[in-house]
Amino acid sequence: MAELEKTFRPSEVEAKQYERWERSGSFASNVESNAEPYTIMMPPPNVTGSLHMGHALTFTIQDVLVRWHRMTARDALWQPGTDHAGIATQMVVERQLAEQGVTRHDLGREKFLEKVWEWKAQSGDTITHQLRRLGASADWPRERFTMDEGLSAAVRKVFVRLHKEGLIYRDKRLVNWDPKLHTAISDLEVQQQEVNGKLWHFRYPIEGEDGAHIVVATTRPETMLGDSGVAVHPEDARYSHLVGKQVLLPLVGRRIPIVADDYADPEAGSGAVKMTPAHDFNDFEVGKRHGLEMINVFDRDACINDNAPEAYRGLDRYAARAKVVADLEALGLIETIEDHLHNVPHGDRSGVAIEPWLTDQWFCDAKTLAQPCIDAVEQGRTVFVPKQWENVYFEWMRNIQPWCVSRQLWWGHQIPAWYAPDGRIFVEETEAEALAAAEAHYGETVALTRDPDVLDTWFSSALWPFSTLGWPEETPELERYYPGNVLVTGFDIIFFWVARMMMMGLHFMGEVPFRHVYIHALVRDRHGQKMSKSKGNIIDPLELIETYGCDALRFTLSSLAVPGRDVKLSPERVEGYRNFATKLWNAARFAQLQGAALPADFDPQQVEQPVNRWIVSRLVGTRAKLGEAIASYRLNEASNLLYHFVWHEVCDWYLEFAKPIVGGSDAAAVAETRATLGWTMNQLLRLLHPFMPYVTEELWEHFGDGDALISASLPEPDRRLQAPEAEAEIDWLIRLIGEVRAVRSEMNVPAAAKVELLVKDANATTQARLTRYADLLQRLARASGVELALGDLPKGAVQIVLDEAVIALPLAEVIDLQAERARLAKEIDKVSGELGKIARKLGNPQFLEKAPAEVVEEQKQRQEDYAQARDKLQGALKRLEAI
Repeated sequence: MAELEKTFRPSEVEAKQYERWERSGSFASNVESNAEPYTIMMPPPNVTGSLHMGHALTFTIQDVLVRWHRMTARDALWQPGTDHAGIATQMVVERQLAEQGVTRHDLGREKFLEKVWEWKAQSGDTITHQLRRLGASADWPRERFTMDEGLSAAVRKVFVRLHKEGLIYRDKRLVNWDPKLHTAISDLEVQQQEVNGKLWHFRYPIEGEDGAHIVVATTRPETMLGDSGVAVHPEDARYSHLVGKQVLLPLVGRRIPIVADDYADPEAGSGAVKMTPAHDFNDFEVGKRHGLEMINVFDRDACINDNAPEAYRGLDRYAARAKVVADLEALGLIETIEDHLHNVPHGDRSGVAIEPWLTDQWFCDAKTLAQPCIDAVEQGRTVFVPKQWENVYFEWMRNIQPWCVSRQLWWGHQIPAWYAPDGRIFVEETEAEALAAAEAHYGETVALTRDPDVLDTWFSSALWPFSTLGWPEETPELERYYPGNVLVTGFDIIFFWVARMMMMGLHFMGEVPFRHVYIHALVRDRHGQKMSKSKGNIIDPLELIETYGCDALRFTLSSLAVPGRDVKLSPERVEGYRNFATKLWNAARFAQLQGAALPADFDPQQVEQPVNRWIVSRLVGTRAKLGEAIASYRLNEASNLLYHFVWHEVCDWYLEFAKPIVGGSDAAAVAETRATLGWTMNQLLRLLHPFMPYVTEELWEHFGDGDALISASLPEPDRRLQAPEAEAEIDWLIRLIGEVRAVRSEMNVPAAAKVELLVKDANATTQARLTRYADLLQRLARASGVELALGDLPKGAVQIVLDEAVIALPLAEVIDLQAERARLAKEIDKVSGELGKIARKLGNPQFLEKAPAEVVEEQKQRQEDYAQARDKLQGALKRLEAI
C-alpha cells in the first residue's frame, strides 16, 4: 500500500470519491431487499435555486442520518427531487424574455410554457449538482420533479377526488393579491416591511344627526371608498347609543351601519373602526358576522375600479389615496393626521405592497382535513423534535383558514376544471372526461373552456411523500417506503408544507407520511444575525467548501445543530474543523508509519496490553453513545463525541501510549499494538463516515477491509469488548499526566525543564501503576523520575491530590516561587479589573437596552472567559501559597 500523502487535499478527493460512489450505485435503495427500510423524503428545493446555508444545514443533517442508517444494514431510501417553483420560475423566464423585448402574452400560453421547459432542461439541475458537492447520497436515479408526468397525474387525481368529496370548491374570498405579478400568493410569499406612513383620522357624519360624527382611523384612506360599515366594541359606552344607526360615507354617499363587534378595540385610536370587508382580512370576518356588503374597489393592478365614484376610477391606489385625503380635507372631515411606523405586507418576489383582494378562487377545506392531523400528533403517531414545535403546529391547525389553492400563473399544474357556456363547472382528470360529463348533463355536446389558473406550488408538494413512490398506482415502493421515518426541515414551513403533507397523507393513504419531524433552526452569522444581502453577511457554502473542504463544513454544521437553537456560523469555525480533518489525516499517516495493520483474524477481545484494551473499550463506549445521540437527533452531541474521541483519546493519548510499545522489543506487544492501531483506525473511520464522508473514504483505502467505506457496516456496540479495569487504569494515567502538565503550565515551568515526581501515600495499585508507566510519565509529563516519598515532602513542592495519593513537584529549584506568586497576583488583578468593567456594562440598563443583541452576547461570553481565567489563576496561586 502506497504511503499516505503528507497533506489532505479535499479538492482532489471530493469529485473523485463522489463519482465513484454514484457510479457504483452506493446510494441506491433496494425495493426487493429483506432489510428494514429507512426513508427520508428530500424537501424538494426550487428548480430555480442555488445552494445556500439553510440548504447546507438541512441536507447535511439528512445525509448524516441516511449514511448512518445505511451503515446499520437498513435499506435506506433518500428520495430526491425538485419543485417547479411556480412564481419564481415564471419570473426567471419572463425576465429573460424581457431582455429580448418580448412578454409571455406576446408568445401565448403554449409557446411560453415551451420556453419554461427549455429553461428547466438547461438550468434546472443546478441545485442538484450543488447538492452533490455537499456529498448528498440521495438515490438520484429515482429523482422526481413536481411537474413530471407521474406527479402531475397524482395532482389531478387528488384535486378531482377532493372536489367530488366537497373538500375543494370555488368561492369568492379575500386573498393576498400581488398587483405586479397579477396572482394570489401564499402567506409564506408575503414579507412584512416596516414603513414610515401616516394614520389619518376621518369624521364620518351620522345620518339624521346634524353636526354629529364618528371618528375612524386608517393607514389606507383609499380603501374607504369600499367601506360598508363601522364597528365599535359592544361594551364601549361612548358608542352604545349609536349601534344600529347609519353613517353617510363621505365622498361616496353610501349609507353604512354602525355595528357592535368584539374586534373593535376601545383602547386603540377612537375605538371606532371603518370596515372594508373586501380589502382587509379582519374586516372580512367582521363583515361575514354582520352581513356587511363586500365592495371591491380595486382592479388587478390595484387601481380604482368602477365600484367607486367616477372621480377616482382608474387612479393608482397611491394617487387615489392622495385625492381622497385632499377631498376629505376640503370637506373639513379630517380630524388629525399622525406619523405612523407600521408593517406593510409586500410580495417577496415582486417587492410591491400586496392587497387583500376579494376575488373568485379555488379553496380547499383545510379545517376538515386538519382534524385527523391534530389527532395523529396528539396520539404520538407523528412526533416533533424538539417537542415544543408541536405547539406551533397545533396553534395553526386549530385556527386554520380555507386554503387558497389557485394561482393566476401559466407555469404550474393547470386546474382540471372546465366551464360550460352557462358557467357550470366540470371537474375531471382529463378534458375528454369533462366533455363526457357535460354531454351527460346537457344531453348534447357543448363547448367547454378550461380554467386558466394553476395550482399553488404547495399543493403538489403536499403529495410528495407518496406521489414520488408511484401513487396512485399500488407500487412496491409505495408499500415499502411509506410512511417515511423522518422529515427534516426548517420551522418556517411547518404550516405550508409539513401540515399539508400530513393532511394529504392521512386523507389519501390513511397513515401519517412520517414518524418524526425534526425541525432544525436557522443558520445565522457569528453574531446571531439572520443572513441577508442587505446586511452583507451571507456566507456561501460553496465558497466554504472550496476553501476548507466539504467535510469541514459538514462537521461544523452537525456540531452546531443543537435541537431548538439557531446555528451561529463563522468561517473560523469551519477552519477549526478543517484542522480536525487534518488531525485525522496526520493520525492515520502516523499509524501507517508505525506499521498499523488489521490482520484478517484480529479479535479485539484477545488484546492484553492495557492501553490497547482501553482504546477498544473507549471506542465501544463511544459507539453506544453515538447510537443514542443519532436516535434522538442530537447530531451536535454525536459530532462532539467523535471529535473528543478522535482528537483527545486517539490522537492525544492512544498514539502517544502506543509509540513506545511499537518501538519496543516485545514482539507480541508490538504485533498486538500495530493490529489494535489498525483496528482502531478502521473502526473510527466507519463511525466518522456519515459526518465526514470524503476524508474517511480516502483513508479507507489504507485502513479498510472492503471495497468502499460507504458500503461498510458500523461497528456493533459489543459489550464484551468493554474493559472497565483497563479504562480505570489508563484514565488514572491520563489524569496524572494532565494534572502535572496543568501545574507546569500554571507555574510557567520551562518546557525543557524536567521535574521529579514524588508520590506519598500511594496504595499498592497506584504503586504498581507508577512502576508500569514510569517511562511514559517521564516522557509525557516531562518527569526526571518517579519516586515514592517515605517521609515529609520537601518545601517548595507543589502538591497534587490524585485519588488516595499525593504527588509533589519540587519546583523551588526550577522557578522563582516568589516572583511567580507576584506574577499570578498581578494577572489576577488584571483579569478582575476586566471583569469589573464588563459587570458594570452588563449592569447598566441603558447599555442593555441600546446595544445590539450580538454586542451584549459578546460581553457575556467575555465575562465567562475572564471568570474561567481568574479561577484558574487563583487556583495556581493557592497551590503556591500552600508551599
